[in-house]
Amino acid sequence: MAKAKGNRIQVILECTEHKQSGKPGTSRYVTTKNRKNTPERIELRKYNSILKKYTLHKEIK
Repeated sequence: MAKAKGNRIQVILECTEHKQSGKPGTSRYVTTKNRKNTPERIELRKYNSILKKYTLHKEIK
């Protein structure tokens, strides 16, 4: 039997600046985090290919 992954969960990061720019589409990334070590929502600076710059991406859902 396969072992459960435990506290690691998949989260979706969405760009915060993209909605304000008015351009169509969305910039989203999928990553994992440890639920036990970081119970709060994470924020990372990731590349937005539509705006062509690094922007702040926040966890959604």
